[in-house]
Formats: sequence, structure tokens, C-alpha cells
Amino acid sequence: MDFSVFSIFDEFPDERPHRGSDRYTEALELVQLADRLGYHTFWAAEHHFHPAGSLPAPPVWLAAASQVTRRIRLGSLVTVLPLHEPVALAEEFALLDRLSSGRLEIAMGTGNTPMEYEGFGLDPETRRAVFPSRMDLFLKALRGEEVGSPRRKVRINVLPVQRPTPPLWIAAGRREAIRHVGRQGFSLAMIPYATVPDLSTLREEIREYRDALPPGIEPRVVAGYHIYAGADPKPAREALQRYLEQRLFSQSAGYLARVKEDPDLSSVDGLVRRGFVMMGSEEGIRRRIQDLEDCGVTEIAGIFDFGGLPFPRIRESLERFARVAEIDGRAPTP
Repeated sequence: MDFSVFSIFDEFPDERPHRGSDRYTEALELVQLADRLGYHTFWAAEHHFHPAGSLPAPPVWLAAASQVTRRIRLGSLVTVLPLHEPVALAEEFALLDRLSSGRLEIAMGTGNTPMEYEGFGLDPETRRAVFPSRMDLFLKALRGEEVGSPRRKVRINVLPVQRPTPPLWIAAGRREAIRHVGRQGFSLAMIPYATVPDLSTLREEIREYRDALPPGIEPRVVAGYHIYAGADPKPAREALQRYLEQRLFSQSAGYLARVKEDPDLSSVDGLVRRGFVMMGSEEGIRRRIQDLEDCGVTEIAGIFDFGGLPFPRIRESLERFARVAEIDGRAPTP
């Protein structure tokens, strides 16, 4: 199993005086620490217009991260594809793969926050309908194939180091979408607390994904998980509750729907009971890692910097989790 770091870049201005540095600078410190400790990938989430996610352009920040790290892979989880022009996005990611010397991972999705579409004057109800054609065009451009209009065909003039493309992931929450991701041969990205009621359902959905994969395709499943491995869990529980309340306030559609069905998922205690948080003793964290491996997860993307948690606690948690998970510092492979 691989162990990675995943930042939502959630912002809590009232907590900022206790944290010190700018949110983006803080995240650069975090990615450098993750690089030194041997984590596999640093994932960054794209969000717009609300503090539940304050990174509108992951390729810009990831380009900066590529210049201060050496081994860790760098990815956007997720890029909200329907908000972008696919050919321009292919150019950005190709350039980012070059700047990072071939360390890029790409995770695409439709997003789940209506205000982000409405802020750009787009109808959020169209996002699933436009995704397949935009994905096809994005991949065509990224592979260096001809794109453009009937009058003028072009090819992008910067190609990624990793050919034909960097590793590709699709984020999915709906069961039918998960099976479709498998049939397409893509790797699968999941945020379990926002999409499934329990670990047994997670296991079933990952099995369906694996069964749908074409022969010869290795199953890869990354699961985003809130993790706190520090000595005192109380501040982390408070921070995680702030984060959950912020997600509800931002009208995150998928999470809202889950909470309406099961209000228990709106509290830290509820998430802990369902197995959707890693927090507590080292032995408890090891058991949860094993639970996820048994479900078929191949990569845990730990959300360590949530809810305005002070950076010294984030650093302690990252370092302690690396020891618990026995991260050995080897250079990651794509």
C-alpha cells in the first residue's frame, strides 16, 4: 500500500493567528516534509469561491511545489474538468509534468459543489453530460494528437515526460460511475466519508470496480482519509468538526446528500464509528490501515491539515504516521 498526503486547502481565518504562515506557504512546508519522510504523492484539491477549499488553480501551486521537492509525486485531486477548456488544460499539465521531471498524477472529476459552477455562469446539472467529451479531448491533446477546428488542426507544442500520459485517475462517488471508471481502465479516487455509509459498502464498490477493469489493468484505488496521529487527539477532533461544518455550509452536494440520509455522518464521533477517520492510538491506526487494505484500497491519501489545526500539530501527525505506517523513504514509482 502507498501512503500519500492530500490537502483540501480549507481556510479558517479565525484560526490563522494561531498558525502563522500563509496557507499556500504552509502547504509548501508540508509538501517538503512529506517529501523528506517518503510519502508517495502530494494531492491538492481544486475549489472556488468558498473557504472550504481555497486553491483555485492546483497546477500553479503544484509547479511551485515541484521546485522545492525531489521525489514525491504531485497530483490534483480533483481537477474539475467541466470548468476548464480541455486543450488549455492539457498544455498546463504537460508543462507541469516537465517542470516536475515526470512526477505528475492527474485525477479528474465533475466536482460536487453547485456554487462553483454557478460562479462561472455554468449549469451544474450539465457537468456529468459534458465530462466524457471533454475528457476525450483532453486526452487527445495530452497525447500530442491533432485537435482544433475543421479549418485548422494543431498539436500542443509541449508534451509530458510520462508518455503517452501521466497516470490518470477519475473521482467517483455514485456506484454506477465507479463501474464505468473500471470499464474505462482508469484508476479510481474516492472520498469514503462523503460517498458510502460504511466500510462494507466501500469493499463492495471497490470489488465492482476491480471486476469491471479490462484484462491486464492493475487496479489502483486511492481513498482520502482524515488522519491525526499526534499524541493529543482533542484539538484534532475539534478541528475536524469545524471542517465538517464548513463542508455543510459550502453546500457540498455529495456530502449534503449523505448527511440527509444519515445525520451521523455530520459528526466526528459518527465518522469514527463508521471507520472513516484515523485518529487515536498507534494500534488503532494500524488496524484501520489494514481494514482499508482489506477493502481493496491501494493508496491512502491522508488529509492531515484540516480545520485550522496548528502547523506544529500537523507536522507531528505527519511524522508519527510515517513511523506507524512504516514509510521507508523509497522513491515513489508512477
